Amino acid sequence: MLVIPALPGEHNLKDYIRAREEFSFQSVEKEFSWSTTGRVNIVYEAVDRHVEDGYGQQVALYFEAGARREEYTFSRLQHESSRFAAVLKKYGLQKGDRLGIFMPRSPELYISFLGAARLGVVVVPLFEAFMAEALKDRLGDCQAVAVVTTPELFPRLPLAQLPALKHVFVVGEDIPAGTVDWHAEMSRVEGTPSMEWVGREHPLFILYASGADGRARGLVHVHNIMVGLLITARWVHDLRPDDIYWCTADPGWITGIAYGFLAPWLLRVPVVVRGGRFNAEDWCATLARYRVSVWYSAPTAFRMIMSAGDELLSRYDLSRLRHILSVGEPLTQEVMEWSLEKLGLPIYDTWWMSETGMNMICNYRCMPVKVGSIGLPFPGIEAAVVDDEGRELPPGRIGNLAIRAGWPAQFRAVWNDPARYEEYFRHRPWFISGDAAYRDEEGYFYFQGRLDGVINTSGERVGPAEVERKLEEHPAVARAGVAGKPDKLRGEIVKAYIVLNPGYTWSDELAGELREFVRTGLAAHAAPREFEVREAIPLTRDGRVDRRVLREWVLGLNRG
Repeated sequence: MLVIPALPGEHNLKDYIRAREEFSFQSVEKEFSWSTTGRVNIVYEAVDRHVEDGYGQQVALYFEAGARREEYTFSRLQHESSRFAAVLKKYGLQKGDRLGIFMPRSPELYISFLGAARLGVVVVPLFEAFMAEALKDRLGDCQAVAVVTTPELFPRLPLAQLPALKHVFVVGEDIPAGTVDWHAEMSRVEGTPSMEWVGREHPLFILYASGADGRARGLVHVHNIMVGLLITARWVHDLRPDDIYWCTADPGWITGIAYGFLAPWLLRVPVVVRGGRFNAEDWCATLARYRVSVWYSAPTAFRMIMSAGDELLSRYDLSRLRHILSVGEPLTQEVMEWSLEKLGLPIYDTWWMSETGMNMICNYRCMPVKVGSIGLPFPGIEAAVVDDEGRELPPGRIGNLAIRAGWPAQFRAVWNDPARYEEYFRHRPWFISGDAAYRDEEGYFYFQGRLDGVINTSGERVGPAEVERKLEEHPAVARAGVAGKPDKLRGEIVKAYIVLNPGYTWSDELAGELREFVRTGLAAHAAPREFEVREAIPLTRDGRVDRRVLREWVLGLNRG
């Protein structure tokens, strides 16, 4: 095993062992204005407070997409988000209402998020690759009364199947009939509403995460998430006011929300947002152009830059880069060795998930890194490996990765489904993550995959049952079973085993048709990259797809 020693020098987290013994999240609460005023809203702490403290002209956001390059100061974010809050109020939205945001990365997305949160309106982030069925499930479940989107994405909204949806705000040109022109409304704003003060437990956003059963579950996160975000941004990401921070995750997912903008802004650190699809050259140019010092990305991105060759890196000055972190999928020794050799820096892996809301088990600059390990629990977090009855297992035994309930960024509910929420805590006081892991004698944890069959492809979660149901809607497919197949570039790919209906013959054309059927019905990242025709799909005694056997199939362990 490759072990990388603790980095020399000054770090925000200086002594992990001592912090584990002495730290409490209550000490972080004192850093927020609400600890003395009693007035709570995360937008105040992430934006308005910096303006009041004299940092209004500091750049908060560097945005680039194609020919569009813009900078937004904290003062401008405060002004623009207040104007959007006024627009929402004009159209009748109020505290507790749900607003979907279905957009590609753009300044308007972040302004809309902040503007909604100012009013106590609950944001529902939606990944821009979602298609009609995924949108219907999510917007319909939370009964969103409004959504912000673009002319390009608007046709995907299944308006006839969303009776609660009253308003569609559209950002861009060629505004569809019956919708509201976002920019035109913003230009007409005369006065802005005051900040809506909320409780720490007031919902901030509902993030829908795929489950193995195919039903997206609405994870409710509250304004109190700020406590966990601030201290992890400081100790895990080692952020300082003179940093330029780039988290490459899409704000349709938890990483792009929590660490894409909320956490760094709580520490007054400017963020880079890069629109468009991944391109190795563009990403290296972005790192150099904005002199990024802290970079949070995924192994898939690192591998794709690796595959572009050494000559690409040689064309860009990345000397200001001082800290690199990874999330979303296992970090391999190959990627680590590349980073050490080509960038002169180790990569620090982090483990957490949509439900946890914050980094939970991580590697730290002040501690040795064991390559292949997701690291050690964050101070104030108690993690364990437990069996199926909730009993703690000794080192070296694989079981359920569990976290003691009660951390500040913990999701507070599953929208409209309290029974599903309680299932996460079926072995109280433990939160059962659904991940398999073991720990070693020194307390380092090692991720061993998903227990429930959820597929992690390029850092994005895909529920296998959701893909199976979509495939079985096609007239050619009698039954389907879907599993994640290990892949060197993407971590896992979606592989589908199918049983054909009579009268259909397998062909490359049919494979392409099925792939497109899933892509247009659910999302591009859910479309199977591989198919295999079988005579039958393995089932459990109660008639559900047997995920254990499918896992054996994709690993070549069971061809029966």
